[in-house]
Amino acid sequence: MTGPVRVERPAPGRETEAAALLGWLTDPDAPRLCLVTGGPGQGKSDLLAWLAAHGTRSGGSRRRRAGRELIPLAGQSVLGAAWTIANRLGVVAGTPGELVQVLATTDVRRAALILSDLDEAAEPDAVAELIAELDASGRIRLLVETRTGTPPHTLLAARHATIVDLGSDECAERPDGDDEPVRAPRGGGGSGGGRRPGEPGQAYGAGRHAADPADPVAVCAADPSQVTRAYLADPGDDHGGLRSAWMRAGQSLSREQSSADRAVVLLAALGDGADPRLRPALEELAARSPWRVRWTRARGDLSPPWTGPVTALGAIGDRLLVAGPTGDVHLLDSGDARPAGRLVPGPAGRVKALAPAADGTVLLLDERGRLHTVRGTAPRPAYLERLTQAVTATLTRHPGTALAAIGGSVVVGDRLGSVHAFGLTGIHQAALHSGRVAAVTAVETSTPFVCSGGTDGAVRLWTPGKEPNPHPAPLAQRPAPVVTLHAAETPRGPVLAAAWADGLVELRHLDTGALHRFRPGPPVRAVAVTGEGDLIVGMDDALVRLEPVGGAR
Repeated sequence: MTGPVRVERPAPGRETEAAALLGWLTDPDAPRLCLVTGGPGQGKSDLLAWLAAHGTRSGGSRRRRAGRELIPLAGQSVLGAAWTIANRLGVVAGTPGELVQVLATTDVRRAALILSDLDEAAEPDAVAELIAELDASGRIRLLVETRTGTPPHTLLAARHATIVDLGSDECAERPDGDDEPVRAPRGGGGSGGGRRPGEPGQAYGAGRHAADPADPVAVCAADPSQVTRAYLADPGDDHGGLRSAWMRAGQSLSREQSSADRAVVLLAALGDGADPRLRPALEELAARSPWRVRWTRARGDLSPPWTGPVTALGAIGDRLLVAGPTGDVHLLDSGDARPAGRLVPGPAGRVKALAPAADGTVLLLDERGRLHTVRGTAPRPAYLERLTQAVTATLTRHPGTALAAIGGSVVVGDRLGSVHAFGLTGIHQAALHSGRVAAVTAVETSTPFVCSGGTDGAVRLWTPGKEPNPHPAPLAQRPAPVVTLHAAETPRGPVLAAAWADGLVELRHLDTGALHRFRPGPPVRAVAVTGEGDLIVGMDDALVRLEPVGGAR
C-alpha cells in the first residue's frame, strides 16, 4: 500500500504565497497566528491543502512534519471544533473553556494547526473567538482560512497576525491591527479548486443524512458534528439520556470510528436514569466491537449510588477499592459496583494512589507524596510493620509520585524518573524514565515484576533485584504522559492496563501481546484490572467496567 502522494508545487501563480507560509512556519519570531484570506474561489483551500501535504512522498519514505494538522471547520459548532482540536493536540477537554485552560497549563507537543473553512463553520463567530483565545496562549501556531470582510476575519485580523491575502496585490504581517502591513506581490488565481460563491464546505461525514437525535443506532452512524449540533440546538430535550451520554463522551465520539465502537462509548456513558430501551439497542449495535460494557456508574446514579469522582483504584479479590478527592476510600462489589463498605480512616485530602498489601493492609499515597496505612482486620506481621514505617519515614523526607505493593515489598516512583522497591533485605532501584514516574504497579507471579509509566509516555517492565537493561524497549511508548497503570494475574496470564493523558486506555495481555484500546471521552484518572481480566476505568463523572471480547486491536 502506498503512502500519501507528495504535492510537489503549489497551484500555478501561488508560489509567492506558498513560500510566505513555509517561511511563517519556520520563523521563530513570526506571530503565532496566520490568516489566509481572500474572496470565494481564489484558491485558499487549495493552498492550505498543499501546505498540509507538502513534504510527504509516496511509499511513506518521508512523512508529514510532526504536528502539522489540517482541521476542516465546515459544519462544526464551537464545541465540536474544541473536541476536534483537542484530539489533534493529544489533550482531553470537555468544553472550549477547558481546551483553553488545558493548553495554558499543559506542555503540548509542538504543533501547527491548519484550520480551513472557518466561515463555513456552524458557529463561525464563536469558533473565531476560540481561535483567538488559543492564539493568546502562545503555545501553538494557528493557520486559519477566512473570507475577507466577514466578522470572524475582522476579529482575527485585529490580532498580531501574519496575513496572506489572496485577493490583494500584497501579503502582510499586521501587528495587532495598528499598522498598515507591508505586502509582497500576489500570484495568480490558483487552480480553480476553491469553492464557488455560496457553495457549502464539506465537513467530515458530508453526504450523510441528518440523524434522529433520539435514535441511538442512527446517532452512532451519523456525522458526529451533526449530532453535536442537534443536541446543542435543543438542550431541554435529553432524548432519554442519550444527549447527556453524548455530551459526556463527545470528544471520543467525535473521532472517526465504527458505529459499533461508538455504541460502546455511549453505553459506557449512560446513566441509570436513561430510557431502558436505549441500552439493548446500543448493546446489539456494539456486538461487533471488541468490548462488552459490564456496568457503568455515572454522576447522579441512584441504584446503586454513584460514589463520586475517582482519583485511584485498586482490587482485592472480588472487591474494588475506589478512592476520591476527599480521602474517602469506598469498597465496591466488582461484579455490579454495589457498595460493600468503606475504609477508615483515610488521609485528609486527595488520594493519589493506593496499594493493597498481602496481609490485607491498604497503603495510600496522598497528593503531597506521603504514605498512609489503613490496617486490615488480621494482625500484621512485625516485619511488614517495620517495613511500612521505614518507607513512611523515607517519603516524609523524599515524597513519592507513585505507589504499589508486592509480597514483602513496597514500590515507589519519584519525580526524577526512578523506581524504588523497598524490601526486607534492602532497596532495589532503577532509573527507568526521563521525567516524573506517574504510576507503578506490581504483579505477584512466579517471577514477580513491576511496571512503571512516566511523563515521558513510556511504560516499562522491571524485575526488582535484576539489573535493568541499559536500553530497554518499552512495553508501550506514546506522545502523551502516562496517567495511571494497574496489572493483575488472570487465568490467561498477567494483564496490564495503562492510560495516557490524551484519553487513551490500553489493556495488554503480557504473555500473548493481545491489545485492546478504549477512549471513554473524559480524562481518565485511574484504571484497574479485575481477577477475570476485565478493565475498570475511573473518571471524574463515571466508573465503568468493560470486558474484552472478540479480536484485539
